[in-house]
Amino acid sequence: MRKPSQAGGRASVSGLLRVSAIVLAVLLSFLGIAGVGGWFYANHLYTSPGPVSVDGAPRVVVIERGASVPKIADRLAEAGVIPDARIFRLAVRVTGRGGALKAGEYSFTSGDSLKDVIARLEEGRVVLHTVTVPEGLTTAMVLRLLEAETTLSGEAPSPPPREGVLLPDTYSIQRGEGREAVITRMAEAQRALLEELWPMRQEGLPFRTQEEAIILASIVEKETGLAEERPMVAGVFVNRLRKGMRLESDPTIIYGLTGGEPLGRGLRRSEIDRQNAWSTYQIFGLPPTPICNPGRDAIMAVLNPPVTDALFFVADGTGGHAFASDYAEHLRNVAAWREIEARRAAQRPER
Repeated sequence: MRKPSQAGGRASVSGLLRVSAIVLAVLLSFLGIAGVGGWFYANHLYTSPGPVSVDGAPRVVVIERGASVPKIADRLAEAGVIPDARIFRLAVRVTGRGGALKAGEYSFTSGDSLKDVIARLEEGRVVLHTVTVPEGLTTAMVLRLLEAETTLSGEAPSPPPREGVLLPDTYSIQRGEGREAVITRMAEAQRALLEELWPMRQEGLPFRTQEEAIILASIVEKETGLAEERPMVAGVFVNRLRKGMRLESDPTIIYGLTGGEPLGRGLRRSEIDRQNAWSTYQIFGLPPTPICNPGRDAIMAVLNPPVTDALFFVADGTGGHAFASDYAEHLRNVAAWREIEARRAAQRPER
């Protein structure tokens, strides 16, 4: 890349000086003053600190899309950001920046100069909010979360995205940004993550496509809320797939029953035994779709699971799981968990 020439730099500076001179000249004309003293007064209006709020707090102003320069000037003056809407309109008109002022939500520092205010609007330095989409939500849950986010606007895409294609994360958003645009960003973020991780996946995994990896990652995501356990849970499921064993994951049954909505109680034996397209107690291999939107850690875990001989796991009463490499050990772990459940039930106050 060629460096800009000194002549180009001088031309740029010269252009800025001419613009500033024009602004000041018009302000002088508007104010009906002339001479050196008048020049300094106009420069003072344009570059010196603006109104100061009583508590020094910033002033937040929302500029609507399509707002005219007079409308913007009035909004800024009403909010106490600028001292005079007329001078703002003149400055914008003279610089030719009227079409460059961007809509959005702005936070102006107490005392911002007229020059600072115009620059912020021209550069579009809007207030950024965040929306956090937790791991393990179904697509329907994600859409409800975004629907409840009042900073956003517009409708979610119809038809909705497929299950499992959105990457949970914390996203920066602007006031008025469309919900469909955020959904698109989430889908693009997952695609980018898979493009990064897929080539580095472990060899010999018992699935062939990125979609199958997401299905397995979604099961891992729902099986444990502990980040440090995700690799081990992934290792168990990969081992079971390699051996042709059913995954026997309770969350897959629940997804088949409720579409991933909370069941609100424990599974019944009849529900475990019932035919269900997602139930990995009934089918071999993976269910037809993901059962939620898995996060980065769950995806990484299934693409590079740890080497382990574990084939079973059950809750251990601490929020985590006890893992076992053979069925006899697993039965002992299950018995220990049943004892914990029984003690907890006995300690619950009677209603």
